[in-house]
Amino acid sequence: MTKNGTPNGMHTVTAHLVVKGAAKAIEFYKKAFGAEEVYRLSTPDGKIAHAEIRIGDSPIWISDEQPNMGAIAQASPGATTLHLFVAKVDEVYARALDAGAKSVLPPTDMFWGARYGQVADAFGHRWSLATQTREVSATEMQDAMKRQAAAPATA
Repeated sequence: MTKNGTPNGMHTVTAHLVVKGAAKAIEFYKKAFGAEEVYRLSTPDGKIAHAEIRIGDSPIWISDEQPNMGAIAQASPGATTLHLFVAKVDEVYARALDAGAKSVLPPTDMFWGARYGQVADAFGHRWSLATQTREVSATEMQDAMKRQAAAPATA
C-alpha cells in the first residue's frame, strides 16, 4: 500500500493547489494540459473539498478555498509556478492559450537545453512548459548564463 509512508501512485512531493473555483480549474487543466480527473470530494454546498488530477505521471491535488479550514487561495497571481515537461512545448503552449491561459513567455530555445515558455492560468498559478532538447552540464549552463548576462541588451 505504501513505500516509506508514500501511497502507491504518489510522489514524495505532491502539489496541492487551493483556488477559487476548483471545478473550473480542473476543467481548464484538462483542456490545457490533458489532465485526467482521478476523483473529487464535494462539500454539501457543491464546492470541492479535495480532488486529485494527474498530468502525465504526476498527481496534483486541488481544492476550493476554505478559510475556516485554513485553506486560502494565494493572494498574488504567479506566486506559485508549476513546471511541466511535455513532448511538444509549442503545441501545449498553444493549447493552454486556447483554453484561456495568458502568455507570459512564448516558447524559446534556452541555454539550459530546453525549449521553454510560460503561461498564467486564471486561478493565480504560473506554468512553465518545457521540452528538453539537449543535455547540458551544470558547468555549461553556468558558462552560458555568464555569457548571456555579459551580452549587450538588444531592442
